[in-house]
Amino acid sequence: MDKKFKVIDFQELGDPRGHLVVAESNKEVPFLIQRIFYIYGTKDGVVRGQHANRESEFMLINLQGSVKIVIDDGRQKDTVILNKAHQGVYLDKMVWKDMCEFSSDSILLVLSSMSYDASEYIRDYDEFVREVNDGKLD
Repeated sequence: MDKKFKVIDFQELGDPRGHLVVAESNKEVPFLIQRIFYIYGTKDGVVRGQHANRESEFMLINLQGSVKIVIDDGRQKDTVILNKAHQGVYLDKMVWKDMCEFSSDSILLVLSSMSYDASEYIRDYDEFVREVNDGKLD
């Protein structure tokens, strides 16, 4: 089974003035970016995400600090620690995602392939697993 996520190392350009990282739609980011949001100031012990998306793909990039991403395709769980501003993780459709263990200075940038549509979110884990298994039988 192919993994439904991929860790991406973006090219980091730097000189004595500082660093620059470039990520473009349909190049480093494997989709056309339709929405951007970011998460910061997350309190200790808080878990963000806790949902899957039927249609949206995502790229998560932690610009500062660190965050743990738990990725679940309904059959297997993987964990990625994002703690480099030049590294991201691509998440395909139908991936349950939990973001946790945010450092106090974490800034998590999220790029999405779709504008927000509440109807494509699955917020119940058991429903997510059922949909994954139903898809397997088709």
